[in-house]
Amino acid sequence: MSLLILGIESSCDETGVALVRLPEGDAVPTLLSHALHSQIEMHQAYGGVVPELASRDHIRRVLPLTEAVLAESGHQLADVDVVAFTRGPGLAGALLVGAGVACALGAALDKPVLGIHHLEGHLLSPFLSEDPPTFPFVALLVSGGHTQLMRVDGVGVYEILGETIDDAAGEAFDKSAKLMGLGYPGGPALSKLAQEGDPLAFKLPRPLLHSGDLDFSFAGLKTAVLTQAKKLGDELTARKADLAASTEAAIVDVLVKKTLAALKQTGMQRVVVAGGVGANRLLRAQLNAACAKMKVRVHYPELHLCTDNGAMIAMAAAMRIQSGREQPAAEYAFDVKPRWLLDSLA
Repeated sequence: MSLLILGIESSCDETGVALVRLPEGDAVPTLLSHALHSQIEMHQAYGGVVPELASRDHIRRVLPLTEAVLAESGHQLADVDVVAFTRGPGLAGALLVGAGVACALGAALDKPVLGIHHLEGHLLSPFLSEDPPTFPFVALLVSGGHTQLMRVDGVGVYEILGETIDDAAGEAFDKSAKLMGLGYPGGPALSKLAQEGDPLAFKLPRPLLHSGDLDFSFAGLKTAVLTQAKKLGDELTARKADLAASTEAAIVDVLVKKTLAALKQTGMQRVVVAGGVGANRLLRAQLNAACAKMKVRVHYPELHLCTDNGAMIAMAAAMRIQSGREQPAAEYAFDVKPRWLLDSLA
């Protein structure tokens, strides 16, 4: 018997709802419909996410998005078999909105609910693509405040090979963009501007590139960008594209070379890239080229599913159920985990 899984994502500044069908047997679950609302415009005036405003906006958006998803898929709320939601990590207030709505829906429908790890959602999101991966693989997870390399042998079987010891790649993009006056969200703005600049214009550091391990560090790069911006002074405006291109090149260089090192260390022939930074044009181009030389397959989520979304939460729930790792329960008392380590999952 197949299952219809409704997924709700509300960990930060995007409200996402989706419906995924889990078929009988071992077939890959399929996405039936999804809807997403981004709060970027609301937070731009503040230069970053305001948690209280984020929570209030989730309250306004989640039910209309749920109605839209059901209408697009041709299903009704009563058809839903499982309600999945992001339990953590994320902003506590924002997580509570999604968890509360999911558990209320589950109780009203007398259907089970399942709390999902946000990063596991990103990690498994490439299974929603037209070219889904197969286990095992090395994963480069570059989402918001997280940059990690992992060995993934199956659903819930994760070993962290390396991670950031300070700023994550996404933070390096955003903070560098802010130093250049590019506004919020900084990462996409910096990448767009970088296309007009010279990546060799400025010699910026590649922290921990030759450390001999698979850990990352981007705080020093941010400081180097600040120093270079101050040196440029009045010339910054004219040279901003070059500084953006040099910054992007430094971040991508580290991500690509550490990923290749992880592939060599594990002997894997497949790599998955997931998270918002996974949409970066330069990262995809350089990683694809390097992996093609090594005859390694690279998998990404679809571009519109790189950011936070309900589809990845519903998909992760479906795969956890399918693998036997977890079964949803009709228990409607809930908590959230704003800090939750991915490798603590079973």
